[in-house]
Amino acid sequence: MSKVVINSYEDFLPYVGQELGASGYVELSQQRINLFADATLDHQWIHVDTEKAKAESPFGQTIAHGYLTLSMLPYLWDQIIEVNNLERMMNYGMDRMKFAQPVLSGQHVRMITKLEELSNLRGAIKTTIKFTIEVQETGKKALEGLATFIYYFKAQ
Repeated sequence: MSKVVINSYEDFLPYVGQELGASGYVELSQQRINLFADATLDHQWIHVDTEKAKAESPFGQTIAHGYLTLSMLPYLWDQIIEVNNLERMMNYGMDRMKFAQPVLSGQHVRMITKLEELSNLRGAIKTTIKFTIEVQETGKKALEGLATFIYYFKAQ
């Protein structure tokens, strides 16, 4: 699927209530999990100790941090949409996030998005996106929620 290209508020309008698209899949490898553990100082064995996880985890292996899965949103979002003529974009917040199932080390995830709400603010556009992170190997949701972004367009 090709990127949705947005140049103005009017370009967003046809997508309200509609799916914007889906990203490609990205692997949450053990190396990526370990790097995330190092960056966040979250070295729980369920994430980084492959031998202990194999022996003691109900999943039989390590799992990705929930926040690692969440942190993939900007990368995956960039595969879905291109917003041009921007001065800046701001993440306004997250709502109703739910971690539905763990992502096992080595599994692949992608994001599916829908434009829930659109507001035309003076000099900016506020969008609320419903996102779902799906696991390729199971076809099940790993994470879902709402993300709100504010786009500030350059003066024309």
